[in-house]
Amino acid sequence: MTWLTALAAIVAREALRFVHQRERFVAALVRPLVWLLVFAAGFRAALGLSIIPPYQTYITYETYIVPGLCGMILLFNGMQSSLSLVYDREMGSMRLLLTAPLPRWWLLLSKLLASTAISILQVYAFLAIAALFDITVAPLGYLTVLPALIVAGLMLGALGLALSSFIKQLENFAGVMNFVIFPMFFLSSALYPLWKMAESSELLHDICAVNPFTHAVELIRFALYTQLAPWSLLWTLLAAALFSALAIWGYDPQRGLTRKRA
Repeated sequence: MTWLTALAAIVAREALRFVHQRERFVAALVRPLVWLLVFAAGFRAALGLSIIPPYQTYITYETYIVPGLCGMILLFNGMQSSLSLVYDREMGSMRLLLTAPLPRWWLLLSKLLASTAISILQVYAFLAIAALFDITVAPLGYLTVLPALIVAGLMLGALGLALSSFIKQLENFAGVMNFVIFPMFFLSSALYPLWKMAESSELLHDICAVNPFTHAVELIRFALYTQLAPWSLLWTLLAAALFSALAIWGYDPQRGLTRKRA
């Protein structure tokens, strides 16, 4: 019961913080909507798409980038949630959390679950807006995509936690966010299929192929069309386990990178 109480308290704290920061919700939707409604209009003519799984026919470019934009929401929100940990550490409230009589891995997992839940709500809000512009999937796809969003959200949130474990100041985290977010997003299949990247550079194609964000996007893409991408699921789970282990190690005062700061 103590563990569940701590989980409920952390989730409630994150929910209240999110409710009180309405601009955060708006910003999370503005970014993908700009890509969907503005950039896609210009890229549509420049980027031709072939029939590739999970699609059974030719699709519009707007339809193709929707899973990538869902991943963008998860990525940005995971980083912003971890940014709050850096802020809490500077303000001192982080010490109250980490000195609770509970394992640190459980406290970090609770934080991760809370941020992932908020990210998923934002993704569904984005999908609802996209549907208003006739960018839809089968009704069952909105249900089957939920497990994919959970796995992808946990992986990207764990990445943010791992980064926050060794960043001292809030200003430094903002720079690291840009250093991580943009390469992960652009070197992936979020905006263009991997075969398109291979036409330009085999090296870039290989980098995209091992990028965990690529597999998170493909997991979401296939799930939206009620299909499973086993390799992407495995790769995403492995990345989530790796990032989670790094975050737990980083927040361990005996071995981690925060031993002098937390």
